[in-house]
Order: sequence, then C-alpha cells, then structure tokens
Amino acid sequence: MQTKQQIQQLLASAQVRPNKRLGQHFLIDLNLMKLLVDLADIGRKDFVLEVGCGTGSLTQALAEKAGRVVAVEMDNALAKIAERELAKAKNVEVIRADILQTKHTLNSTVTDALEFACEGHGGRLLLVANLPYNVASPVILNLITGSVKVDGMYVTVQKEVADRMTAARGKADYGTLSIVLAVTGNVKVERRLKPTVFWPQPQVDSAMVSFVRSEEKTRCIASMDLFTEVVSLFMGHRRKMLKSCTKSAVGSLAEIGNWQDIFKRLSIDPRNRPQQVSPEEYVAISNACYAALE
Repeated sequence: MQTKQQIQQLLASAQVRPNKRLGQHFLIDLNLMKLLVDLADIGRKDFVLEVGCGTGSLTQALAEKAGRVVAVEMDNALAKIAERELAKAKNVEVIRADILQTKHTLNSTVTDALEFACEGHGGRLLLVANLPYNVASPVILNLITGSVKVDGMYVTVQKEVADRMTAARGKADYGTLSIVLAVTGNVKVERRLKPTVFWPQPQVDSAMVSFVRSEEKTRCIASMDLFTEVVSLFMGHRRKMLKSCTKSAVGSLAEIGNWQDIFKRLSIDPRNRPQQVSPEEYVAISNACYAALE
C-alpha cells in the first residue's frame, strides 16, 4: 500500500496529475484500505477484480491475499505506473481499458480475463475497489445482472451512490440499483468516509459498502434479463401509476396483454407509483411476465 506522499511522487515522476474528469480520488488512509481488504476476507482460491487501480496501491494488498487479481485502469499513465509497481506480483494482470464497453456491458477484454481466471477454480469472484465516481453505478449493476457475476463486492463509492444502493421502498433514492441489490443479496454500508481520507479531496462524502450475493434470493428470479426489463420499465416512469407505465412497454414486455390480471393476482394496486412497489413484488411481477410469455 502507498502513502499520499508516495502516490504524489509516483505521479510527479510520470509528470501527470489526478484527472477529476475520470473521478480520480486516491484512497490514502491505509487503515481504511486494510479494512476494505479485511472485509472481503480474501482467500487464495479467490479472484479479485479491481476497477480503477490507479498506481496499484490497493492492488498490492489484494495480491498478497488473492489467487489472482485483474486490475483495470483506463488512464494510460497510471496503468504504466501500476504495471511497474506490481512487476513482481505474478498473480496480477493490469488491463489498460475502460471497464465499460457500453453503459450496459462490461469491456469484453475484462470479462474474457475474468472468465479465464475463474475457469476450473472453486473460489469466489470479488469486486474490491475504490471505484471511480463516474462509473460506480453501471459497474455494480453489470456485475450483478451481466454475463459475469460477482459473489461479493467491497467498494468505496460516493455517499449518494451508497444511499441509492441501500434505499428502502418509498425513499427518494429508491430505484433500480437498490432493487437489484436487494433481490440478489445483502448490501450494507460499512463506514461513512470523509473527503479527507482521499487525495485530492472530493467535494462530497463517500462510503464503504459491502454486498454478498445470495443464491437463495437469486434462484427466485425466473429470468434476470426479464427482471431488469421490468424494473427499467417501471422505474423509468416513476412519476406515473403502474397501469400507465405498462403503456410504455417495449420488446418482449410489449407482448404482455394481461397486466391488470397480473396486478390483481399479485394483490398489487395498479394505481401505485413504481417507488411504492417492493423489490420482492418486482420479482413477482417479472416472474408472472415470464410465465405469460412462455
């Protein structure tokens, strides 16, 4: 792990500065960094994805615990520094790339590396990272609903993102992120973080958040793809009543002709707004749609 002074020296030697546009705020509190690693309880069979590895400070600690670490950094200058600092860590692969290929898909180079690393091994796939602020939400959602799914996440994010991850039904921050996390596992804010634990200091508070996937919960979802379509349909029109939202259905959901029957059978008032529907009720709606489309 690297101190603030060491990170500053590494950047100065490369003649670069932190890029705020890329959400670069380095975690410099080594005790918090250790806490993040300890929370993940990483074993030698586990594989870790780190997004936004920067100069490789957290990566060094992850490499000491994990079987393999895939560290992603889109800033070319920082990636070069990380590669140099981690040259002796044979279980680390640094990928110079944007973690997102599109808003809804992860970079194929990264997913290929993760699938190759995990093939034939019985360990967990974990996301452990000081996530860049500008990609936190889409990365989290993709790693829950996409082709590559993590078993756990241990991340630092903006407090705003943490609030959206943990929001309960009816709250202002309740939305797609909180719904998806609630029905696939258990999410918890572990620690609130002040701007002073980062360099350069962000203008907002942050939080350390953990998520553990639950196979028992995920087995209740008949189709993850359809579930995300259903949640997107309703939360995309959150100011409307449920029955009005259905008029905007597209794709396979446009083929559903018995929305009123579905709401009645599930005892859900079609006059409710989307933010009044619980995560479990969204699962029930998507499962009913799945059955109707078979």
